[in-house]
Amino acid sequence: MPSKNDKTLTEMNRREFLKKAGITCAMALGAGAIGVVLHSNEPVRHRHDKIYTFRDFRTPDPPTLPKMAVVRGKNAGKMVSAVIEKLGGIARFISPGDRVLIKPNVGWDRQPELAANTNPEVVGAVVAECLKGRASSVWVTDVSINDPYRSFSRSGIEAAVSKAGGTVKFTTDNDFLYTDLKGEVLKVWPVSKYFHQVDKVINVPVVKQHSLSKCTLSMKNLYGVLGGRRNRLHQDIHTSIADLARAIRPTLIVMDATRVLKRNGPTGGSISDVSVENTIIAGVDQVAIDSFSLGFLDLSVQDVPFINLAADRGIGTANWKSLNPVDITTT
Repeated sequence: MPSKNDKTLTEMNRREFLKKAGITCAMALGAGAIGVVLHSNEPVRHRHDKIYTFRDFRTPDPPTLPKMAVVRGKNAGKMVSAVIEKLGGIARFISPGDRVLIKPNVGWDRQPELAANTNPEVVGAVVAECLKGRASSVWVTDVSINDPYRSFSRSGIEAAVSKAGGTVKFTTDNDFLYTDLKGEVLKVWPVSKYFHQVDKVINVPVVKQHSLSKCTLSMKNLYGVLGGRRNRLHQDIHTSIADLARAIRPTLIVMDATRVLKRNGPTGGSISDVSVENTIIAGVDQVAIDSFSLGFLDLSVQDVPFINLAADRGIGTANWKSLNPVDITTT
């Protein structure tokens, strides 16, 4: 015959079962919620991975050396060598044993003549200069918009890098690391891992018109560091560009204005949109270099909000003339 304790035990067991069931359901719901939070279409594995920050890639800035130089000519190799020499030589930027990353614009599956990407001869010449400075390795990378293998091949950049002794690093879906950019718009974002594996970064953009930001220059070229849905940044593109410029401080900027895409950027598609300018601008002040380069596109600083946004943050000066840049012509 059951005792009264049997009833008590049954009620306690029922209450305990319901309590445990409630905990289990809560845990299941919590796990589901976490799964929703962690799910992302951005090309990284999990949001709980380590959050990285960028190192400052700049080198000491001796007051006796120019911050900016301009070289005009028709031989890209000679022009790159001359412009770096005028800045104090490659030893100012590269130390023996450095691992160097070069970031050209290789966003598009386009031939070199269309000026949608950086001139491959300029990229190859920068690789050669770094190796002359006894870099231990020179990588070239970009997060392309079109298929990266076709973009690097058709642009001529893959062949130029290989010939000069560098290595192209293609960025796959698993090659991104969450990085805190500490910006107003750009906060934690997936970034190509190669930028966390080198000692120096050289930004090698091309001057071209852009339908949304008015231009693609050195600061806008840093978009090619990012993974994820970069089109989300277009809602406040000028602040995003200024955020990038403050987060990533390159060692050197070598601006390609040999062929300038004046219309229908950033992709181009017609030789008639391209102006041959045979100019390279280099230096350590990305705001000044971008400001100078606006002249190729018939734009002013007032036309491009991210220039003054970056200047106001102390990233550089919009008054490039104040730097008294060296201006020479090569044969």
